[in-house]
Parts: sequence; structure tokens; C-alpha cells
Amino acid sequence: MELRELLTYLVNYEMDIEANPEITSVEMDSRKAGKGCLFVCIEGVIFDGHDFAETAAKNGAAAILAEKDIDVNIPVIKVKNSKKALAVLADAFYGHPSQKLHLIGITGTNGKTTTSHLIEKVFRDAGRSTGMIGTIEMKIKDQSFKVANTTPDSLFLQNAFYRMTQEKVDAAVMEVSSHALDQGRVWGCDFDIAIFTNLTQDHLDYHKNMEEYQFAKSLLFSQMGNTYHRADRKVAVLNNDDPASKIFERVTSAQVISYGIDNDSDVRAADITIGSQGTSFTLVTPKGSRKVTLKLIGKFSVYNVLAAITACLLSGLELDQIISSLEDVTGVSGRFEPVIAGQDFTVIVDYAHTPDSLENVLRTIKEFAKGSITAIVGCGGDRDKTKRPLMAGIAADLADSAIFTSDNPRTEDPLQILKDMEEGADEGSYVTIPDRKKAIEYAVERAKTNDVILIAGKGHETYQIIGKDVFDFDDRIVAREAIKAVKK
Repeated sequence: MELRELLTYLVNYEMDIEANPEITSVEMDSRKAGKGCLFVCIEGVIFDGHDFAETAAKNGAAAILAEKDIDVNIPVIKVKNSKKALAVLADAFYGHPSQKLHLIGITGTNGKTTTSHLIEKVFRDAGRSTGMIGTIEMKIKDQSFKVANTTPDSLFLQNAFYRMTQEKVDAAVMEVSSHALDQGRVWGCDFDIAIFTNLTQDHLDYHKNMEEYQFAKSLLFSQMGNTYHRADRKVAVLNNDDPASKIFERVTSAQVISYGIDNDSDVRAADITIGSQGTSFTLVTPKGSRKVTLKLIGKFSVYNVLAAITACLLSGLELDQIISSLEDVTGVSGRFEPVIAGQDFTVIVDYAHTPDSLENVLRTIKEFAKGSITAIVGCGGDRDKTKRPLMAGIAADLADSAIFTSDNPRTEDPLQILKDMEEGADEGSYVTIPDRKKAIEYAVERAKTNDVILIAGKGHETYQIIGKDVFDFDDRIVAREAIKAVKK
């Protein structure tokens, strides 16, 4: 695409050199900048892309887009907001790919990953070609790719959507984090369905308070296309049991479909029975009622399933096929995932890293546990400090034994993080073991028949971040090795 044609998508800019080179790629990383690229300077928290503009030019960039004056011998396009300009130009360069996909976005504190995997499975079982972007991975049909963030930047996303269209994907589902919404990473994404799971305390190190956190989440719904054309219908799927849904319903022009358990909703679950092997309930929808029997466990799983069912119905899939597909799901990596190594007690690994998610998981375990419950809990460093005593208090109150340990301390002192946690629990109600491996081994060594051990916080993660170093660490592997050692 020629530079002049690409720039027609911007309403306000200045260009210092009259030229019209062919743009072969759009880049924001100078290491990827090559011949013919448009290099976009983004000022980040750690690095400022303007400092690498000269390097990009030397590497063959055809033009630079920036907010500041840049002294290079190629055209410089100056804009007021290069992050927004990047979103506009990336969408244009790749041919508006999200408009060619049936795109479903999911936001909320908990449940985004599970819900996205449930929806993707239902679509695949129905014979649809799918793409998925989220915490664990990005998938294009059967291919999996690693991602750095739950929701990548706008350039990555538009490139990913373009690749999906090239692979004949027709439906994509993605997790949309509050950080991404606040930072404009999903500008240019044309969502057809937007799902809200729940809003509980998290990320207050970034958003400062719950009002700002809620506002960030609301952006997904307020930015949905303001159109009622049948071929481009937009729908917000809201959890009617969460008070934030009332705000989101007000800010969106999209039609709203609700789901829930406790309040009357368009799609709801009644007569819920939770057991150690699964969960059953009566599903009530505008398309009829059905009995649903899941292999997934817990009330929180029912919410995730209700959200998935609602989105799939809106996408034109048949109710019976949706239910059949969901009843076949055994779980999602790191989400209430059992570790089985021939032991006579239960070990569960879960990503629960917020007060609400930890409470949900422990209350679910209490419904089926026949023995004592041990909760191994840690809190991440360089993250919301206010939730540390809350999580510790929940673990100490709901479990028979609580073990406080390290999660990903990052650049914080692990012992200080543990002291922050200890403020939320009564003395004698917990044991503190800073080394996570030793904490898991300690719990396994003391487990008796029918006991349940919950290892919370890291879930699917296969690493631990200490300082700025990343070490291999997988709760599931560590637990399995500890069980085998005890059996010997």
C-alpha cells in the first residue's frame, strides 16, 4: 500500500517530506523494522520508540510516524497521538480484518479464559473455523502461538486477525483485559458480541480504585459499533447477578442479553447441584429449557457456561449441539485442574489470584470435600497490595489449613509480601513457607485420605518470576513429583 493511500485514514497529521513510498509493513519494534516499513514511535513506560527511530531508518524504514520531531532523511509523519494513529493505520493496512470475522470479546475479573475456551470448543464442534487470543495462548485453527499479554497491542491484533482471515477463520474469541481497554489496545476491533463475566477487586495497583477499574471494563461495551443493521448486529452479554452490568447496559448502544443464576435473566440456571465429579442444573433460555450435566465443578463454572451458551445462541448455533459440546468439556488448563498421580487425596491447581476467585474455589471445594482442606496461597509482587491480606484471610477462614508462600514476587521482597498477607489472618491460623516448592511438598507430605489440597494463584503458568529472572516452575509438575516422592 502506498503511504499516501494509508494516510488517508488519518484526519490530522503533518509530513515533513513530500514522498509516497510503498509501505510493505507497519512496525513499532525497531528490531523488526526493515525495508519499506512504516515505523511507528510509541512512548511506553520503559522504552520510548522515538529513541529508536534513527535505528529504524538505518534498517530500511520507508517512513516514520511520531509525536515528536525526528531528524532522519526519510518522511516523518507527525501526529498528536501515535498510539491511536497506530490502531487506525494497522486496521487499514491489514484491510480491516476484524470486520471479516465474527468477533467475540470477553471482559471481567474472573472467567475470561475458561469462557473463551468453552466458546471456541462449541464453535469447533459445530464445524466452524476458529481463532482465539487469550492468557494461555493464541490459536489459529489448530496452530498455537505464545502471547506476551492477555490482550496484545493493536498492531499484533490486526496482524493476528489478518492471519486468521487468510486461514479462512470465520469466528474468533478473545479475552479483553482492563489494561488493554484503558490503553487502547483494542481500538479498531469490530466486536459483534461483548461478554461481561464479573467485577471483583483486582489490578488496583494500576486502576487506583474500583470506579476506575469499572470504567475501564465499560469501554468494551461503550465502544461497540453504533448500528442496528441485521448484517452487523452488536450484542452485549451481561451477567445479571453482578451490579456492574447495570452500568454497562447504560453505556452501550448494543442490544443486551442477560444471563444469571440468582436474578431473573434471559438465560439462567436453576436447580443447581454441585458434586465432586461435576455440576448439573436446569437451563432456561428463550429457545427452551434443558437439563445440563457438566464435568466442570462449581457455581463459578455455571456462570462461565451460561455466558458461553448465550454467546453461542446469539451466533446462530443450535441449543442441543451447544449443550452436548459443553457437557463433553473436562476442564481448562490451570483452572480447577486436578493433579492425579495415584494418591488417595485430591490436589487441585487453580489460577485463583483475586479474593473473589479464591473464595469461589474454596467454597466449591467445601461442598464436596470429605476430608480436611489445605489452601496454598501466594500473592504476586509489583501488583495490587490491598488484596494480599484479603486473600490470606479468605484462605485462613475457609480452609482447615492455610499455607502462605511466594507466587511471582518479581522485584519485591518475598518476605514483605508474606508480611502483608499475614496482616489479614489471625496468628496460628496459617503456616508461612516462602519457598513455593517446599510449601507444596509440606502440604503433600501431611495429606491424609480424602483430604483436598488447593494450590492457588499460578494455574497454567510454567514459570516463576523472582527479581527480573524467570525460572521454570509448574505447580502441577511440582505437586506430581511431591506425590510420587511420598508414595515411595
